[in-house]
Amino acid sequence: MFTGEYRHAIDAKGRVAVPARFRAELARGAHVSRWIDNCLAVFPDEAWARLADRVANLRHADAGARSFSRFLFSGAYDVELDRQGRVVLPAGLREFAGLKSEAVVVGSLDHIELWEPGRWADYSAELSSADVFAARIADLGI
Repeated sequence: MFTGEYRHAIDAKGRVAVPARFRAELARGAHVSRWIDNCLAVFPDEAWARLADRVANLRHADAGARSFSRFLFSGAYDVELDRQGRVVLPAGLREFAGLKSEAVVVGSLDHIELWEPGRWADYSAELSSADVFAARIADLGI
């Protein structure tokens, strides 16, 4: 389970360090892709396979299902941790997420999200309003 929020630099080669507590889960392989809310997601192989199965079982006649599948898989890359626990983020993905010299690494249960710091600050500020947060989760049954 991925939890917590961390800040890490992105070097000139597009590498970002994965927090030490997340590395063991990603050591067996991972995938990085564009993700919802204009961030990137890094999934361990097992979680990526579960997501791929769910997408494969969507109705292909549904335009939303086709759009999500194309969005997710056309921007997906296999990644490996290097000896220093970093992953290389392809330039196109960094551009999509607005990542330049720093990323906020956010644990999100079965995956990690990589956010441009300003976008993360804006998103977090919006959810700090109790009314906005309550409206967002109202239909979740929690």
